[in-house]
Amino acid sequence: MTEDLIQRHDEGRIATLTLNAPHSLNALSVAMISRLTEELDRLSADRSTRVVILRGAGRAFCAGHDLKEMQAARSAPDKGAAFFRILFDACAAMMQRLPALPQPVIAEVHGIATAAGCQLAASCDMVVAAEDARFGVNGVNIGLFCSTPMVALTRKVPPAVAFEMLTTGDFLPAPRAREVGLVNRVAPSDSLSQETRKLAETVASKLTAAVHIGKRSFYDQQGLSLAEAYRLTGDRMTENMLWRDTEEGIAAFLEKRKPDWS
Repeated sequence: MTEDLIQRHDEGRIATLTLNAPHSLNALSVAMISRLTEELDRLSADRSTRVVILRGAGRAFCAGHDLKEMQAARSAPDKGAAFFRILFDACAAMMQRLPALPQPVIAEVHGIATAAGCQLAASCDMVVAAEDARFGVNGVNIGLFCSTPMVALTRKVPPAVAFEMLTTGDFLPAPRAREVGLVNRVAPSDSLSQETRKLAETVASKLTAAVHIGKRSFYDQQGLSLAEAYRLTGDRMTENMLWRDTEEGIAAFLEKRKPDWS
């Protein structure tokens, strides 16, 4: 049943979404992409949730697209061309929802995050990985270059690192993934969820509106010229400074007390 493909659990101001297709290593089938898109759309309108954690059930975070589903589509008269276009467009639209979401999204990665699964992790704002987790864009090993996963990957790691991953199909161990900027924190496997939760709670404790405007500015300024980026962020900081809660936060800091953001 497709309604079980994504499980949502809310605790405090943190929502956890679990990819729930362990039999396929949480492959991004059409149904999985559709369900995840639905949940992200719900979260975009949810003002009570401050942080989102994205994780996978079973042995892995996500093994990428469902290759069996893709192969089955080849039986169509167009050899699957229409299906593949729809699949990749839907996946791209879903991936773009993650940085567009008001709330910060933390990927909690264990096992493997491969191909579109690596794309999914890289599309999140932060990644906490188990120390034995591995990341790969290894479609080249089966003759399919990971062109769409490349988009998210090249926005997180240095070009030479991304190109090596894409052309060799080699896995990147979690410690190395942290070194190159794909992963924020590495944790022992038995404390992965606790470490992810700790990061989520830290972010959730900040002024929600400030985090929202900050995330939007973070992505909006990327790709702009230096002057354009400063103009944009100057406008956003001016807007931010005029908020009542920001005034209160600064006053509380100067007076060495907790801010009243009730």
